[in-house]
Amino acid sequence: MPSKIFHVAIHDLHRKGENDFEFVVGKTDLKRGATVNRVVDELHRLYARRASKSHGKFSNDTDHFPTQKYLRAYLDGGSKDFKALTSSLMNTLVTQARRKPGATGGHVFFVHFEDDSKQFVMIAIVNDKLGAALTDDYDVSDAMTLDLDGFRFAGRINLTAWSNTEERYVGFLKGKGDVAEYFKEFLGCDTTVQDREDTNSLVAALKHFADSQSMVGADRDEFLAKAKAICDVSAKRREQLQLTAFSNELFPSEPDLLLSVLTDDARKINDGFIPDRRALATLVRFKAKTSFWSVEFEREAITQGKVRYNEKSNSLTLSDIPADLAEELKAQLNG
Repeated sequence: MPSKIFHVAIHDLHRKGENDFEFVVGKTDLKRGATVNRVVDELHRLYARRASKSHGKFSNDTDHFPTQKYLRAYLDGGSKDFKALTSSLMNTLVTQARRKPGATGGHVFFVHFEDDSKQFVMIAIVNDKLGAALTDDYDVSDAMTLDLDGFRFAGRINLTAWSNTEERYVGFLKGKGDVAEYFKEFLGCDTTVQDREDTNSLVAALKHFADSQSMVGADRDEFLAKAKAICDVSAKRREQLQLTAFSNELFPSEPDLLLSVLTDDARKINDGFIPDRRALATLVRFKAKTSFWSVEFEREAITQGKVRYNEKSNSLTLSDIPADLAEELKAQLNG
């Protein structure tokens, strides 16, 4: 739930003909009340839950993709002129919609808000749906309502991450097919695929999930090994990993629980990336046991130099051992 809402605007994107659109100016700064706050909260919640999202950054081509110029002017002006910002963005949206067959219109919501000490601008296209309402005399009548659950096109810019020059700060719903491309181009989002980074984020999310579910020992190893096996198939076939299908296969008892972790916006995992096999290797632990000792460590310990293997002497060197173990070893040696 957004902790603070700065501005909310609504305009309409209307289809005029086969491939022509126009925009109708609505309200450029709605008064925040209980209903507006509830709609914003719901859009924010539903967007966060959607699995099929892509993330990237603004394109360097600001002539063809000017959204970032309008946002920069808005921010440089003290975030006051939301009317100018949303009008400029609507003109850009109209231009992109005209270029994409199959693009549809609707009510376009613009929201500038703060959540978890970070500022965002979210844009979502919402349509109407026919509902029913109970009248005062207990009759049933038609009622047109906003179809919040059914929105197909939405995007969000993390203004704080953008100002901090992070790599990924623009996100949008991918949807099915390529119709959503017009919304990506409206945002000016460059989604250069970084499969290694996405895989690293996936590995971290899976380990976090295993820990949050109190998986230990063989249960944790089995879960992570299964995840690696599923991802290995996609990697070998060069097929995109769909997060919803992946969650259903890996954790069929409660797939939505896993999916909520994988689709957490803070992780910025692109839906539909091809897993990197080198990064997947860190999902598996090394284990060994003799009559004198046993050892267990993550593959990541090798990549970070915390564990080193000497092939000639067939020996392991462990670094950063816990202080209490170090004290016991010192006592033993001194004794």
